Amino acid sequence: MSNKSPEYVVPYGAFELKRSYQRNFGLAIGIVTLVYVIATLIFIFVTHRGEGDAPVAVRTIVIDDIANLAPPPTLQRLPPRVAYAAPQVQAPPVGIPQAVPDEEAPENVTLATQQELKVISAPPVEDLGQEGAEEIIIYDLDELLPKPDEFVPVEEMPVAIRKVDPKYPDLARKAGIEGTVWVKALVDKSGKVRDVIILKESGANAGFEEAAVKSAYGYVYKPAISNGQPVAVWVAYKVNFKIR
Repeated sequence: MSNKSPEYVVPYGAFELKRSYQRNFGLAIGIVTLVYVIATLIFIFVTHRGEGDAPVAVRTIVIDDIANLAPPPTLQRLPPRVAYAAPQVQAPPVGIPQAVPDEEAPENVTLATQQELKVISAPPVEDLGQEGAEEIIIYDLDELLPKPDEFVPVEEMPVAIRKVDPKYPDLARKAGIEGTVWVKALVDKSGKVRDVIILKESGANAGFEEAAVKSAYGYVYKPAISNGQPVAVWVAYKVNFKIR
């Protein structure tokens, strides 16, 4: 007799593969179903929770040009409102005619008319002013002076009746510098110089411009005439600085 143990051969083939495939496929189907159920429950929970919130209307304003922006609020402080009390109107005497002897009757008696009674019975009006009301500005016509480049038609130009020689700058005198400055002065209707500007500088940077402006304010003119009336006008002239 032989002492060898019997050998057993485990069969492995199409049947085992099929059984393993079915087990894995069932497990996959179960996992997918579980994930789908969880996702569905989460979606339902979030949807029902959001239904309780009221929708908020959001207004969107699109500005494609800076010109469409509204102007900023004014920072100008409005004047305080002042109450104006209407003047008290003394009511004329109102009475009931009574029969009296002729010797006791007054000579002149003024009785109020219906129109006067309406005015008297009306309450006084107070003007407290209103915010945003139009502002009324009254300009003094004497102070409306022309601009440097504004043309003013005149029959007679201003004539200088008093001139002031400019002081030669010390720096320019010591350095031996000469120059020419063009100035333009505003002469008002009384012949006084109200403003002075430099039309053309000397280019020397030696103080000629300051000296010319200072002397221009000392001039006195016979004012310009337009339609027989004195008017304000600008006059231009040059100032030469030369070392003698």
